[in-house]
This record gives sequence, C-alpha cells and structure tokens, in this order.
Amino acid sequence: MLELRGIRKVFDDHAGGHWVLADGLDLQVAPGQTVAVLGPSGSGKSTLLKIIAGLEAQDGGSVGFDGVDLARVPPERRGFALMFQDFALFPHLNVLDNVAFGLREQGLSRSAARERALAMLAVFGLQAHARHRVWKLSGGEQQRVALARALITAPRLLLLDEPFSALDATLRASLRAEFATRIAAAGIATVLVTHDEAEARAMAQHGYRLDAGRLRPLW
Repeated sequence: MLELRGIRKVFDDHAGGHWVLADGLDLQVAPGQTVAVLGPSGSGKSTLLKIIAGLEAQDGGSVGFDGVDLARVPPERRGFALMFQDFALFPHLNVLDNVAFGLREQGLSRSAARERALAMLAVFGLQAHARHRVWKLSGGEQQRVALARALITAPRLLLLDEPFSALDATLRASLRAEFATRIAAAGIATVLVTHDEAEARAMAQHGYRLDAGRLRPLW
C-alpha cells in the first residue's frame, strides 16, 4: 500500500513569495485500487507524482510503501512505473525493444526479455507491430505500447500523468476503459492525475481535488 503522510512542498516564486503545493497532504492507495487526483494545469499534480516516484524531494512528511519509508530509496529501486502524457517511448528502439527495456534493466538476457515482451504485445494485440519503429504507430497504439512497457516489469505502483491528454476524445474514451480493465487485472495500486473528471470517474474508485495544498475528497 502507498502511504503519503503529511507531505509538504513549497516553491519560491520570482517575486520572493511562496507557493504551497502540498500542505500536510495525506493519501493511501491499496493494491488493485486506482485513485485519481484532479486539478487544473499548474496545480501541482505532476509534481506530486514526482515526489511519490522519488524524482522530486518533499519539504516535509513521508512517502511509504508497505510500511517502509522510501526516503533513502532511489527512484530506480522503488519498483514504481511512471507513464507520461507524451508516451516517453524510445524513438531509436522498435516496439519490441521498447517493451523489453525494463526487463533488460532488471538484468534479463536480451532473448528472454524479448520473449516476454512479445507475449505482452500479444496481450495488447500489438504483436504484428513488434519490429516497427514506435513513431510509425498511431497515438493510441503508442499509448498501449507505453502501458505494456509499464506492466511487464510488474511494478508495485503505477503513476499516470495525464496519460490520454494528447489523444482525441473518441480514442481517450476507448483507452481509459481498456486501461482500467488491464490495471485492475494486474492488481496494481495506481495514482492517476488528470484535469478531466469524466476520465477520472471512469478509471478510479476514489477521486480527490488538489486545492490549496490539500486533497479534497470528491467521491
């Protein structure tokens, strides 16, 4: 279980003032549960994900998982997967090697990683694109590749940063249903940040609005 306790984060502005992103913020996310954090652009949603991932230091409070404080655990050892709105795929690698990348980082041989990646692509119906360059795929196909790459490493926590904002409305509706089904089947704790309440309600069991440094329950 992910546990945020008393998270505080303050930024200094150019006028010498302070902007409070998080002011004693608490949050819990259980395995298999998706929690959405809503708010407009600039509210600090993405920074909150970076704090959870260990990519940004908080000014106070703690990030824990399964009872272990992660303060001294670097991002690459937390077992978390972070997905961005721009897919963040590697343009120099084909689809198969993009999905296999995390397994190679974990020490699997190239052949073993590719075998597992091909099986994961089959789950997503993308095996025919295995040898294609990712920039040749449609936006929806690229986002499915990004999710396949995230799930193949069996992360303890999935962090989704506006994952569908670059896609058209019809594709967004289709993908959010697919993602919700696949994430639930994998049993992964998930934090989704978005400005789209319809998207959040379609995917998350609980929703909060990040407002003045606090998380206000929505449902």
